[in-house]
Amino acid sequence: MSDSPSLGAIEWCDLTVPDAAALRPFYEQVVGWQVSEHSMGDYADFVLSGEGGAAAGLCHARGANAGLPPQWLLYVRVADVDASAARCLELGGRVLDGPRSMGGHRFCAVQDPAGACLGLIAAAPASDSCKD
Repeated sequence: MSDSPSLGAIEWCDLTVPDAAALRPFYEQVVGWQVSEHSMGDYADFVLSGEGGAAAGLCHARGANAGLPPQWLLYVRVADVDASAARCLELGGRVLDGPRSMGGHRFCAVQDPAGACLGLIAAAPASDSCKD
């Protein structure tokens, strides 16, 4: 993720599927991404990298990621994930996962009224390190 994020910027993208390891060769061979493991404790997800560095994540739909949709999910920087998730609901959308904290960030997955999914991400407040 960017070191100097701007509100509204696309920060990251992940693909979360039941068996990420099975898709690893597909993205290595079709796209040419280099794949490295990212420990999730008792299993590993993957970081997909190209010439410009880390490009995306390939994740298993397990544990905390079990509720994420099986599609490429873009994460957009917002000022406050919890406030944006609440506003999503007010405007007829759905919150699919979260809001929750991970790695110094707060994020959630939302679905707009037309059915499109999007991730929202913000830096977690210092007092929020254990909030889920």
